[in-house]
Amino acid sequence: MKTRVEEPEYAQASAGRILSLAVPALGVLVATPLYLLLDTAVVGRLGAFELAALAAGTTIQSLVTTQLTFLSYGTTARAARWYGAGDRPAAVREGVQSTWVALLVGLALAAIVITFAPGITSWLAKSPEIGAESTRWLRVAACGIPLILMVMAGNGWLRGVQDTRSPLLFTLAGVIPGAMAIPFFVGQWGILGSAIANLMGASISSLCFVIKLARSHQGSWAPHWPTIKCQLVLGRDLILRSLSFQITFLAAAAVAARAGQAALGAHQIMLQLWNFISLVLDSLGIAAQALVGAALGGGTVAVARRVGRQVTGWATVFAGGLCLIMALGYRVIPSLFSQDASVLYEMSRPWWLLVIMILGGGTVFALDGVLLGAADARYLRTISIISALGGFLPCVLLSFVFSIGLVGIWCGLVVFILIRLIAVTWRFRSMRWARAGVARESSSASEGPRGADTPAPQKS
Repeated sequence: MKTRVEEPEYAQASAGRILSLAVPALGVLVATPLYLLLDTAVVGRLGAFELAALAAGTTIQSLVTTQLTFLSYGTTARAARWYGAGDRPAAVREGVQSTWVALLVGLALAAIVITFAPGITSWLAKSPEIGAESTRWLRVAACGIPLILMVMAGNGWLRGVQDTRSPLLFTLAGVIPGAMAIPFFVGQWGILGSAIANLMGASISSLCFVIKLARSHQGSWAPHWPTIKCQLVLGRDLILRSLSFQITFLAAAAVAARAGQAALGAHQIMLQLWNFISLVLDSLGIAAQALVGAALGGGTVAVARRVGRQVTGWATVFAGGLCLIMALGYRVIPSLFSQDASVLYEMSRPWWLLVIMILGGGTVFALDGVLLGAADARYLRTISIISALGGFLPCVLLSFVFSIGLVGIWCGLVVFILIRLIAVTWRFRSMRWARAGVARESSSASEGPRGADTPAPQKS
């Protein structure tokens, strides 16, 4: 007679457990986009010229920083495995090494952006005046790139040990003072004040994460190259995935800029709204990532599958509610960010495409979280490249050739989401993601930062 084995608390997929991780994660994910929406709204009051300059600058800043999302998602997957295997110190050491990566890579990227900012912004904005104004913003904001990447690393290892409350507190510690400073700084220094407020907020948040890491870690602070290598192997696929996103988003911004100043401003507002909504939907995906990683680290595949089903159902319902809000507010919401009649007109045409994207995005982001928790990065990389280059980019290019404008760009985004929706749904139902996750765990466990080079235990 077999004895029933109690599931450990960190591997349970109860509603309360998922929500206890998802709600604080939602706060973290919402805080920064809300800050950026406020930033956009304040600068937008200055006029379409300043809004276009901000759009060019933030596009480049986002292009650079989002390539290193593996510092959050990859670190979460690896740290969650050690945590699920019962080795919390090893999970914390993943945070130490990812912070080293964030600092070194961030300094290099900041130097590159500061040096080449004038040429990049002028090309993107297709206007010397807008490019010059955008360069002023970007050179100040770029100083915060290492800090932003360190915050990503901090979020990653803390999520891995299923602590989503500390990241919320640390994020708010930086976002709230920065948000309070935006109106005053922009009033004093124009668009440059926006960059200064951004830098101030990033400095406070990154300091909080470093202090938390120092209090949690015991042992050497030196770079551990085998661990860094394992992180970079996982990060390689996530970087290629992010790069496929950013190349197409950069192309979309360039096409919008060539459609006119109003089109670029409208695209900036809609893109920030989409970024905000997608990160809200991703909160349940983060809970799934932490729980799936811990479950697979402990060998409990059935729990991982149950988490995926529950999270997907809730995310779909949540996305439906957001669709309703956006549909009912199609006249009110755009006016919160601009009073320029030409900008509002440009937004009115692709607005319903944004609503369609939200509904499909609920399922996509939930299942993305499941696959990321299983470290199934290769599959996500492949489908993302196919969706971006085979779905999104052709629509953007057609929009440019036939002068369709924002409608063509956002049709491409709808196709991009639909392709990913089909692909991740099939992958989840096949359960190949679980087998890939267990195989990756077994092959990499002995290379991790454990006190002894012994693999994490596996349960049959």
